[in-house]
Amino acid sequence: MSVREKIQSGVFRAVQIAGLPVIVVAYLLFVLKMIGFSRRTGVSASILASFYPRWMMHQLGTRRDDPCVRLMRVLPNVSQLGLRLLTGPTLLAHRLTGHVPKIYRYPYPGVPPMKDQPAARTTFFDEALARHLADVDQLVILGAGLDTRSYRLPAGSSIRCFEVDTPWTQPFKRAMLKKAGIDTARVTFVPADFEREDWFEKIVAAGFDPSKPTFFLWEAVTMYLDREAVENTLRKVAGTVPGSAVAFDYFSREQLGDQSAIWRYGRAVLKAVGEPMGTFSIDSTPPVRDRVAAFLASCGLSLEEQRNFGQETARERARAGFATATV
Repeated sequence: MSVREKIQSGVFRAVQIAGLPVIVVAYLLFVLKMIGFSRRTGVSASILASFYPRWMMHQLGTRRDDPCVRLMRVLPNVSQLGLRLLTGPTLLAHRLTGHVPKIYRYPYPGVPPMKDQPAARTTFFDEALARHLADVDQLVILGAGLDTRSYRLPAGSSIRCFEVDTPWTQPFKRAMLKKAGIDTARVTFVPADFEREDWFEKIVAAGFDPSKPTFFLWEAVTMYLDREAVENTLRKVAGTVPGSAVAFDYFSREQLGDQSAIWRYGRAVLKAVGEPMGTFSIDSTPPVRDRVAAFLASCGLSLEEQRNFGQETARERARAGFATATV
């Protein structure tokens, strides 16, 4: 890091620290609004876990996502005052210095730690989709939440998109897309519960063609499911035509059982909104890539790429990961 970059980083941190009291109050407003709305309506609170970092990346200039910004303006589960106060010090510090905190600027050299996971995994999924885009006819987003990739495809793309999500969260998203004025003509919405319904049967009934190459995107979902639901989903993907691919992320057993204060708090919030962590995990015994490859092979898939969140060493295991696999 150059002297100029060090000065920029130092000023950035100083502005953030000065704004810390505002950030704390804003965070409470933000979380209380989110939890309250979720408890009243049944709409997933965890959908903001991926959505918020993408909004921040857009504001900081590291990932453009206009549909995300338009949606954020109309979401009733977001305190707009809380959002402005929560992000104000960071965005002001960025405008003054040009500095972007590491958590929002992956890729960078090295392995991203768990605290950078939400933004880093977004980059992984974007890159995986970009690699396969020219070779597939369909895009299926499983557990779509507030994902906006269907609305960011290149102009003129003929790819048909399917979004699968719970029957109580998907109607909320559709209403918000309409309110934000976002065109959904290319998207077929399919309500399904992964642990109780056959989502594959439902998308076929909705027009999905298993004989056409497809990219299945499954972000931030497996950690809320049990092993049977995850394996069943991957086996359904494996039953599609060769040339299809799936990208997903996962936690390790160590991460699911983490007893640090921040993770105990996170699990308590999820439990409060009726979205407890699941039981699915992948063995993180080094080398993790071999464990992921063996798991995918048991589901009929071939590992294409695997990345860790957190260092994989003889003394410390990676806490989570990202993988793409092909049929």
